[in-house]
Amino acid sequence: MSTDTSALPSSVSTHILDTSIGRPAEGVAVTLAARVGSDAEWVALGGSATDADGRCKDLPALPEGTTHVRLDFQTETYFLSKQNKQAEAQQDAPANRDSGTTGAFFPEVAITFAVAPGEHYHVPLLLNPFGYSVYRGS
Repeated sequence: MSTDTSALPSSVSTHILDTSIGRPAEGVAVTLAARVGSDAEWVALGGSATDADGRCKDLPALPEGTTHVRLDFQTETYFLSKQNKQAEAQQDAPANRDSGTTGAFFPEVAITFAVAPGEHYHVPLLLNPFGYSVYRGS
């Protein structure tokens, strides 16, 4: 028996791991936007914040017909927080080395990806003060 997933909505989840300390990044604001077609305007759908496990479990549902999704991670507040400053003090290099700024080198991270109907997309963010990586998880 074949199941047609084209009528089912797509869904998105994410989590953040701070690779500089090997722990989840708690309290990072994440917003979700979507569009229908590559030339369409982005529509903000809402957002959430990462929990103690670094996960956003309550991102809004995607509207029918969504073809592209954008996740915006507000990382500056996380990097400037007292909790993370203590972690940075344990590192070999100062937090603002070579950045030329007094804030976070990456104050935000925007990830855009294509989606198909009926699929679930888990998109983790691996984050550190001077770099980040993303991938399609499961």
